Amino acid sequence: MNPALIIIFATIIFSSLIGIIAGRKVKMNLENWTVAGRRFGIIIIWLLMAGEIYTTFTFLGASGWAYSKGAPTFYILIYGALAYTLSFFILPALWKVGKRYGLHTQSDFFIKRYDSRLLGVLVALIGVFCIIPYLQLQLAGLGFIVQVASNGAIHPNVAIVISFVLTCAFVYTSGLRGAAWVAIIKDVMMILAVAIVGIGVPYIYFGGFGKMFRALIELKPNYLVFPGAVAHMDVLWVMSTLLLTGLGFYMWPHVFGSAFSAKSDKIIKRNAIIMPFYQIPVLLVFMVGFTALLVIPNLENGDMAFLALVNKTYPSWFMGFIGAAGAVTAMVPSAILVLFASTLIAKNVYKAAINPRASEERVMSLSRFMVLVIMTLALVFVFAFPSELVYLLIFGYDGVCQFFPGVVFGLFWKRVTKAAVLSGLITGICIVVFLILAGKDPFLGMNAGFVGLVINTLVTLLVSLKTEKKSGGFK
Repeated sequence: MNPALIIIFATIIFSSLIGIIAGRKVKMNLENWTVAGRRFGIIIIWLLMAGEIYTTFTFLGASGWAYSKGAPTFYILIYGALAYTLSFFILPALWKVGKRYGLHTQSDFFIKRYDSRLLGVLVALIGVFCIIPYLQLQLAGLGFIVQVASNGAIHPNVAIVISFVLTCAFVYTSGLRGAAWVAIIKDVMMILAVAIVGIGVPYIYFGGFGKMFRALIELKPNYLVFPGAVAHMDVLWVMSTLLLTGLGFYMWPHVFGSAFSAKSDKIIKRNAIIMPFYQIPVLLVFMVGFTALLVIPNLENGDMAFLALVNKTYPSWFMGFIGAAGAVTAMVPSAILVLFASTLIAKNVYKAAINPRASEERVMSLSRFMVLVIMTLALVFVFAFPSELVYLLIFGYDGVCQFFPGVVFGLFWKRVTKAAVLSGLITGICIVVFLILAGKDPFLGMNAGFVGLVINTLVTLLVSLKTEKKSGGFK
């Protein structure tokens, strides 16, 4: 076995063991499994939230778009800054109600705020549906990494299955605490990998960033000017997409739920202040994609740009380090995604709609069982429906962003009603599905998810003003 594969699989196994050990001495009830007892301080929260946000997409999707699309890639850099700013105002208020009412999931919030099991079940089902392609993205990315690191000696499906088993193991035993421990390993490795490669390859091949950009402009004069290499991604598409993703950033069920694990609302505010530092590695990933376009033109799959350039430039042992960082970068978000998806099914679908008298032990057992079911479903999608990584992420954003009016109005506007949020959510989702299936995304130059969100918000506002608030809400 070549050195790269030894490093990759050793790191995967070691990280999984750390994740399993993390929950060894903790009584694993639903509170500890889902939100780690609400005990995380600023460092762990920072690493955990970065662990679930900066994923395989950071390595492969962002560099792939820089390689194949050009200017539209910069939306990735912008929407994070917008999201972190919003989180400073939204997440502390969310943490307070989560602590007061013992909330574990996003669906719990909707059930409590609007006194509606139906709304809670709908939110849970939409959330799980959107999580599946995100999980698919992580698993597919891990397969790419191992395939390149081994020069094709190991089939990507083998690595995917191995990581699938190990991720299920530490999620099952340790819950969110296990994912947080593994996130420490992941973030250290990812930052080192991106810094070394992102700064290194422009200097190795061109003598610096400036010379690299000059060469890129000479080769493709309009590449860094909208719409870049694709005709439909002009300024209007970028603006609508960054608003969609910026507003939807913390609407993902796993990111939403992770906010409940902090010790206090002050921890959440401090995290919002320091999270923008993680945009620096993303910018370096862009540099790798641009350099790869000049050094290795005509790649069949742009998502392979980062790994292909590393494979060409550095020795095999370093490729092993990059591959290991990428593999753990896939495992951490996969763990958090599947944890919250399984909890949504067990607590907010099974208990809320099917068996309201189910005990916490029963819900906990079902949550653990659903880990295997959901990961298996994602595995099937990876093998049967491979797709471009960034498009998978945007597809999920189209759905989860529709939660934004219900969350923000629910926190800050007492007048909003259950009927209004339900009407707006259904309308937004239907519009998104129709536009995508009809091939009308972008619609009038705008992202379909953003169109759905605008109409969703308008419906929520209008129906709230026309209906009488009867029950629910936070005291």
